[in-house]
Amino acid sequence: MSATLEVFADVGCPFTHLGLLRLVEERQRRERADVVLRVRAWPLELVNGRPLDAEFIAEEVDDLRAQVAPGAFANFQQSAFPNSTLPAMCLVAAAGDNLELAETLSLEVRTALFEDGLNVANPDVLAAIAARHQMRWKGDTDQLAELTEVIHDDWEEGRRRGVIGSPHFFTPSGGFFCPALDVGRDHQGHLKVHEDPEGFESFVAEVFSHP
Repeated sequence: MSATLEVFADVGCPFTHLGLLRLVEERQRRERADVVLRVRAWPLELVNGRPLDAEFIAEEVDDLRAQVAPGAFANFQQSAFPNSTLPAMCLVAAAGDNLELAETLSLEVRTALFEDGLNVANPDVLAAIAARHQMRWKGDTDQLAELTEVIHDDWEEGRRRGVIGSPHFFTPSGGFFCPALDVGRDHQGHLKVHEDPEGFESFVAEVFSHP
């Protein structure tokens, strides 16, 4: 029997990409393939009332790479950052109740954006990901409109449960916001990121506490 770990996050959040990578690595290390990630939408462009700023995200990527993750974000391209991350979240939502597929898609769209330098709002990019999994994906206006309703439902559910940002995980004992990293800014507004091994260990201990 599998267990589900919920996380609310945006595809365009580099902290989420890094956090999911580390959680998947820890799952592999512990040989706990029974724990499945359910990555629900926390659409920051709707939360903030404006699309994510590509230049701002690129600065965060540079800081993360320099301070805590030199091997990540290998081919990230600011110029390829999408005007909207909703189409990518729609592709994930198209997996429906197939949690294993939804997890795979959640990871692949982030890899496409942050490691391969692809625009995940490009219909051809999303169609290629869908084709790898034999999905019935059109990506047309009607399908995107229908799936955007799912994203809004996740957003409403996240607000009801007290999500404060991306990524926000929920375990049986409660919520964890960005548990792998200690994130702050100095008096000049520069991003300061440090590993948070105690916070991450507390988090994964809770995630994998049940056989």
